[in-house]
Amino acid sequence: MAVEETRIIFKHIDRQGYTNGIDCYERHGGYAELKKAVGMEPDAICAEVMESGVRGRGGAGFPAGMKWKFLDRKSGKPIYLVCNADESEPGTFKDRQIIYKDPHQLIEGMMITAFAIRAKLAFIYIRGEFFEGARILERAIEEARAKNYLGDNILGSGYSCDIIVHRGAGAYICGEETGLIESLEGKRPYPRIKPPYFPAALGLYQCPTIVNNVETLCNVKHIVNMSGKVFAEIGTPGNTGTRIWCVSGHVRKPGYYEFPCAALTLGELIYDICGGLLPGRSLKAVIPGGSSSKILRADERFKGKLRDGTEFDWGINDIPMDFDSLSAVGSMSGSGGVIVMDDTTDIVEALANINYFYAHESCGQCTPCREGVQWMKKVTYRMCNGAAREEDVELLRSIAGQIEGRTICAFGEAASWPVQSFLAKFNDEFVAKAKAQAARNASGEAVETTLI
Repeated sequence: MAVEETRIIFKHIDRQGYTNGIDCYERHGGYAELKKAVGMEPDAICAEVMESGVRGRGGAGFPAGMKWKFLDRKSGKPIYLVCNADESEPGTFKDRQIIYKDPHQLIEGMMITAFAIRAKLAFIYIRGEFFEGARILERAIEEARAKNYLGDNILGSGYSCDIIVHRGAGAYICGEETGLIESLEGKRPYPRIKPPYFPAALGLYQCPTIVNNVETLCNVKHIVNMSGKVFAEIGTPGNTGTRIWCVSGHVRKPGYYEFPCAALTLGELIYDICGGLLPGRSLKAVIPGGSSSKILRADERFKGKLRDGTEFDWGINDIPMDFDSLSAVGSMSGSGGVIVMDDTTDIVEALANINYFYAHESCGQCTPCREGVQWMKKVTYRMCNGAAREEDVELLRSIAGQIEGRTICAFGEAASWPVQSFLAKFNDEFVAKAKAQAARNASGEAVETTLI
């Protein structure tokens, strides 16, 4: 029997008759948690979030309560809250569902968070392509302001805070929190060096700043509702709460699904929830956390130990869907974007597509990334266009290795990890293609290709 969804954040998403207006939201209990929160001590809310163990849903999986704890409250500077709604990771499409279909849930989560960290101004940095989402948020903010859920003296509490929607220009690098902050300040989104520019100390306008993902901020509302202790009982220790998984690729029922962390395995997600693969096909590989996470081969065994010392021996279908398990098998849960590939997939072409994306999105600040990612794109492009050389496989491996760990932000890893993992798991396919094309080149059969 298939594991059933446990919708908390997506409770009202796609529900018949549910609209994104404030009246509908209030009829379903909306803003009750904000009313409760402004009657609490801010530190008590922070303690509940810490006890909940909720980890960031934007990709890194860092505990949200711990991030808040690092906030420099003694600087005397204003404190800012920034919602990272720049959902740009290929394979990920969960945050936009919240923005388009339940925007007041995000606004309520943000206002509770702002109250807890004592921020007087909050921003939603939204991806430029979400132009309708920006309009929806602007309208929802006006509705909330009219009912005193934000603005001056919120609900008579004496606390004041407002939200500003800021549209980006559609740059993947703005998903990195310091690049986002630079963009929010009106500059090129060049990520900052950490240390010293940890946002909790030196963030927006060099003031203490908390940057959280859309899904993460929505969780805050539910933590206040049920308490951190009860929230922590959902999922498993270290992997608490629910997780929204976005499934795309070669499955019968692609879409977004919400489950408690570790409540189902990768196999259950693919076969029971998403209806399995397309007719007559077999599983070849899965990228479990968006395109920057390392690929998992369908026929390999994964052996090792979890953080708590538990030994495991899993096939790909046995892997629990949570932060720690996916990390233990050499990948990550990332932004929750599960990309399924069946046996019709040309792995070299799949990697070339990923490389093209990252080459386009590099901000160009760091030389290893600026030059290396373009180089990887050119190599895989020629491998897909009949102009490969035998040494190209090792060249790709070398370039990726020289990018990893040598850039200011994690974009270098985001671009190099797919190359490293594709080569490690499917080396034979790359070698075969390179050798075959090199042989044709030597015989004069290869078609000339203009590299891009």
